[in-house]
Amino acid sequence: MSSSTERATDGHGRTTGSVLSGLAVAVGCVLFLGGFVWGALLYRPYTVPTDSMTPTIAAGARVLAEKVGGSEIRRGDVVVFKDDTWGDLPMVKRVVGIGGDKVACCTKQGLLTVNGTPVEEPYLQGHGPAAPVGFRATVPADQLFLLGDHRSASLDSRVHLTDGDHGSVPRSAVAARVDARAWPLGSLGMLQRPGSFAALPGGTSQPGPLRPLVLAVVAGAVLILGGAAYGPLARRKGRGRG
Repeated sequence: MSSSTERATDGHGRTTGSVLSGLAVAVGCVLFLGGFVWGALLYRPYTVPTDSMTPTIAAGARVLAEKVGGSEIRRGDVVVFKDDTWGDLPMVKRVVGIGGDKVACCTKQGLLTVNGTPVEEPYLQGHGPAAPVGFRATVPADQLFLLGDHRSASLDSRVHLTDGDHGSVPRSAVAARVDARAWPLGSLGMLQRPGSFAALPGGTSQPGPLRPLVLAVVAGAVLILGGAAYGPLARRKGRGRG
């Protein structure tokens, strides 16, 4: 009996396998291209030029940041922003205070306090203290108080404490929220949301849709490759039977 009669066919003479492989390629293209397009609409890559966010983000690292409005920003978020008082280029810092907060440093244990509540910051370079020199500030309404994770090297809100806004920047200055490190490969991964600020009113933000987007792209690539490989494999198997 020939191999053609051993395989089920549809009304057009196509085998079940070829139909399924075509469907797999079609679904894969939707997932692959859809994931890329959706990601391009929601995310933007940035390069961090300094070591002010070490060890969370090294100097020269590439990050992926979700384009969000300033109203969505919570304490603990790492944001990309631009403020004329700070310079002409986008900067990357961590939000430690929002409008109305009283931010101060340091406790006897070297911790930052927000509205009198000590905040553990495990992401700090050398794991603390929260700052080499003490400071305090009240954050104006609709403003954000920003610090780098490498407190001894970062030029942040502490440098601008004598400004009219007590070192803070408007929420409207925020362009995006960092979700992941994309380069170098050794640091590739999602940026963890710190639990240190969860006990404060407003809590912390949730990660963006980057993880499901990546899964969609990977699943799409697998389906495309698997579906495309079916034809050659089926023909090779058919020749083997012959």
